[in-house]
Amino acid sequence: MTEIGVLALQGAFREHVQMLRSLGAETREVRLAGELDGLDGLILPGGESTTMCRLMTDFDLWEPVRAFHTSGGALWGTCAGAILLANTVEGVSPHLGAQPSLAVLDVTIQRNAFGRQVDSFVTDISVKGLEGCFPAVFIRAPVFTRVGPDVEVLAEWEGQTVLVRQGRVLASSFHPELSEDARLHAVFVEFCSEKQKTHFPV
Repeated sequence: MTEIGVLALQGAFREHVQMLRSLGAETREVRLAGELDGLDGLILPGGESTTMCRLMTDFDLWEPVRAFHTSGGALWGTCAGAILLANTVEGVSPHLGAQPSLAVLDVTIQRNAFGRQVDSFVTDISVKGLEGCFPAVFIRAPVFTRVGPDVEVLAEWEGQTVLVRQGRVLASSFHPELSEDARLHAVFVEFCSEKQKTHFPV
């Protein structure tokens, strides 16, 4: 049976776990490298990206997660989790220096592109392959300012790219786990169930 991990260091990991379990998916909270063993996919949740990067370093998870992906594991980053996947991260405070990332997604991502916490909003977006609209929750959300030639854009909002896929990596600017719509999580479950899948499975 497909089993999906959720990085449980900080942020909205519990909501992802609940959404996956509502779909009947086997789910595991991941805090240590050894807990990646046997998983088919891993969700990197929203939260505070600087804090998540520090905890990834403290728990020595950067290389194990890269190795997990290299060996065929699917990844999905939501909001701050998408920042952790990107090749290039913009909008980092100068005193913090360059922000580390897994660099498994050929995009440039701009932190906090949609403003501060008070600027959070919910809007309906169209997602390639899904019927009808999807309720996207944006909270201090990043945006993809550049996508590489092998990156597929799956959703935009007012001309901004907010959902992308490259190979076995999915990344969203918004928080699907904070909506009541489980369709993207269902897509990811199917995505993880077929390790050699090359197309968005909807």
